[in-house]
Amino acid sequence: MTTKEEAIKEAYRYLDNAKQTLARSHIENDIYRDTKYVKEAAGTAYLSALTAIDGYLIGKGIKGDKLPASFEGYRAAVHKNIPLNGKLHDSLTVVYQNLHIFAYYRGGVGVEMVKEGFNNAKKILKCCQNNIIQNKKNLPQRI
Repeated sequence: MTTKEEAIKEAYRYLDNAKQTLARSHIENDIYRDTKYVKEAAGTAYLSALTAIDGYLIGKGIKGDKLPASFEGYRAAVHKNIPLNGKLHDSLTVVYQNLHIFAYYRGGVGVEMVKEGFNNAKKILKCCQNNIIQNKKNLPQRI
């Protein structure tokens, strides 16, 4: 990724791929029945959120080699650099816990848990995209 726009586009592509992968696992009694697809989808959706944050940070002038390399680094970057970071910080926490830890690493298959993670990943993408667009137009920041 060299530009903020490319990063946001890539983040949406990751999220779309994650949704397609998740759809391969059928649901029974409010759980996904194929953990392989859930893990793959959760990992990809988590990366979509991080990629969107990367895009925003690139737009703020942060070079690729200075982008965060850990969850703690992303939390710190959100806190320091992104407007309305309280909402974004909360969404990042949900994405990290629900998708990265519970679904990807621990094999969690609860439909509501996974959906909450996906919904928060989408919030992160939209927030980062909106802030990039607003910064371009020099408009006041709001969500």
